Amino acid sequence: MNNDFRFTIKKICFDENYHPLDNTRITTNFANLARGNNRQENLRNTLKMIDNRFNALAHWDNPKGDRYSVELEIISVDMNINADIKGNDNAFPMIEILKTNIVDHKTNQRIEGIVGNNFSSYVRDYDFSVLLLEHNKDKASFSIPDNFGNLHGNLFKCFLNSEAYKEHFHKPPVICLSVSDNKTYHRTENKHPVLGVEYQPNESSLTEQYFKKMGLQVRYFMPPNSVSPLAFFFYGDLLSDYTNLELISTISTMESFQKIYRPEIYNANSAAGQCYKPNLKNQDHSLTQIVYDREERSRLAIEQGKFAEEQFIKPYQAILDQWSANYVL
Repeated sequence: MNNDFRFTIKKICFDENYHPLDNTRITTNFANLARGNNRQENLRNTLKMIDNRFNALAHWDNPKGDRYSVELEIISVDMNINADIKGNDNAFPMIEILKTNIVDHKTNQRIEGIVGNNFSSYVRDYDFSVLLLEHNKDKASFSIPDNFGNLHGNLFKCFLNSEAYKEHFHKPPVICLSVSDNKTYHRTENKHPVLGVEYQPNESSLTEQYFKKMGLQVRYFMPPNSVSPLAFFFYGDLLSDYTNLELISTISTMESFQKIYRPEIYNANSAAGQCYKPNLKNQDHSLTQIVYDREERSRLAIEQGKFAEEQFIKPYQAILDQWSANYVL
C-alpha cells in the first residue's frame, strides 16, 4: 500500500516578497502575516526580529551582532493516493513546514539549518476542529475518540520514510510550538548553552499525545534571555543530533513568531519562574509592531478541517483506514 502513496515537495522562499500559494492553509502563521495592507512591512519586521535574535544567541566571534542572517523556505508537501493509476493526479495538500538556512557573512557560507519548525496540517485541523468537536457534542464530559491521531501519525511517519523526504532533507525534523496555557511547568537543574533551562510539565497534554503518534518526543526549554519555555518535538537526541547553529535557527525563528502570535506568553514583561503557568490573559506584556489576526486563525481552522474531511477523509476513508490499521515502518 505504501507504493500507492506519492509525496511531492514544493519549496518557496519566505521573504518580504512572499505571497501564499493558492493551496496554503490560510491559518498557517506565515500566511497570516503575508496578507493585508501591512503585509510587506510585517514580513520585513519579522525577518529582522529573527536575524537579531539569531545573532544575540550566536554571540561568539560576532562582536557587532550582525554576522548571521536566516533564510526561510516554506516546504509544502502534497500527497497523491493511487498515484500509479493513470490520470489520477488529485494531490492533496498534506502538510507545510519551514526549513531554516543560515548565512554566515564572515565566511560567505550558507549553512543548512533545521526542517520542521512551524507545523501545519489539514488532517490535524480535521482531527481537532471537526472530529474531536463532533465527538464531544452534547456530552457532559470531554473524551477522545478511539484511534484519535493514528491516521495522521502514520501519514507523517510514512512521509518521513519516503524517498521524497530523504532526497531533500538530511536530518529528522524538529517542530517548535508554544507551551500550553492549561499546564504548569517546573524548572529543572538541567541547562543547555543554547536551548537554555529545561522545564518539565505537570502532566501530558493532548497535543503531546497527538505528536507522539507521529513518532515525536517532546522537551521544554527556555533559551537565554527568553521569558517562557518552548516545546521542542523531535526524533532521536535533540541535544546531540543538531549543532548549536541549527538549534539557534529554530529558536530564533519560532520564538519570533510566538512573540507575534502569543505576546501574552512570549513577550511578557517578566520571565517564567521556578513554577510557571502560562497565561493568555496576561496583561503585563508588550506588543510587536506586526499585525496578526488571531481570531481569524481560530475561525478558519474549522473551515479547513471540513475541507480535509470533504476532499481527503471521506473520498478515501476505506483506503486510509485499511492502510493505517496495517501500517508498520
